[in-house]
Amino acid sequence: MATRASRKVEAQDLHLDPRTITIDPLTPVIGAEIGGIDLSKPIAPEQEAELRAAQAAYHVLVFRDQVITNEDHKRFARMWGTRLHVHPYHVARALPEHARGGGHNEHDPEILVVKADQKSRFVAGEEWHTDVSCDVEPPMGSMLYITETPEIGGGDTLFISAVRAYEALSPMMQDIVGRMTAVHDGAKPYVGGYGQTPPEGGWPKTTHPMVITIPWSGKKALYVNRGFVTRIPELARKESDAFLELLYGHIEGHVEFQCRVRWKPNTLVFWDNWSTQHHAVWDYYPYSRYGQRVSIVNGRPAA
Repeated sequence: MATRASRKVEAQDLHLDPRTITIDPLTPVIGAEIGGIDLSKPIAPEQEAELRAAQAAYHVLVFRDQVITNEDHKRFARMWGTRLHVHPYHVARALPEHARGGGHNEHDPEILVVKADQKSRFVAGEEWHTDVSCDVEPPMGSMLYITETPEIGGGDTLFISAVRAYEALSPMMQDIVGRMTAVHDGAKPYVGGYGQTPPEGGWPKTTHPMVITIPWSGKKALYVNRGFVTRIPELARKESDAFLELLYGHIEGHVEFQCRVRWKPNTLVFWDNWSTQHHAVWDYYPYSRYGQRVSIVNGRPAA
């Protein structure tokens, strides 16, 4: 009889003891709802330390009932990195907003609109991915603030831990992927998926290690995603395609490494782009959902 090939990974024992916030885990592996904090106000040092510990442990932090301005949103995001990310969409504006499933904010290049309604042909993120991994310095984190949700429900976002996905590989496979890189090409989703006209000079295209070390946790993560990766340069094309499909199946198939965030109006979710992948669920057409995303740059992921 065939046996299951995947490795069991022990549950986390986090020992977090917050005093100024509350932490309600969504699962033992990934995701937590954070209470006792108002993001419309500056974050006190003790709260910041507890938030950083929660982010390193759970990768996805959910903040409910937040009424914030664009400047509040960006102030909280700046706490986590060196600068805010400007999405390639702000350069390429050939398609109308409803055709993209979101788009630029005309008045602020650091804010990306994420919306869908009855005119949408698709929504952004309908595939497992990590945001804009084609950039030389891809966002280490993203913060999506949703203010309008479908009245019939739906529109959830799924997250999976790329850290746990790496840990579940056999030692031999960990060694193999640790010696490889992957090409992340913006043309794959933006042209191939969304039909977006390239900006002058083309979409970003970058090679990153397939296994990276997360600076704020010291753990390793699989940094390869179906949304952006086109090939492994160390392998022949057919070998690369087969090996990538093997890894995608491994990452996406472990439901025990996933959590599901159910959006409500005035919810902000902050996720670690280097430790996770996510998938937007479009199950609410022709109803509407609206939000704004701010992403954070904090260097380049390293092996």
